[in-house]
Amino acid sequence: MSNASLQITLPGTVTSDEAKLLLAIKLYEVGRLSCGQAAGLAGYSKRTFMELLGKHSASVFDHSADELQDDLSNA
Repeated sequence: MSNASLQITLPGTVTSDEAKLLLAIKLYEVGRLSCGQAAGLAGYSKRTFMELLGKHSASVFDHSADELQDDLSNA
């Protein structure tokens, strides 16, 4: 995976740390980054990033409740 750089101007009400976190969350949600990659982008440990996902109403799991129930039934 190659590194890319992006420069954006944020309004004064948004910090760069907040923007990085929200970008990492969205990229994780849509499956473009793994949890570990998203955590690194946001500047957090994987554990802390997973906790922050919950605080931002983002799921740590990318499966629906029905899919998880099917997996449990098949286990």
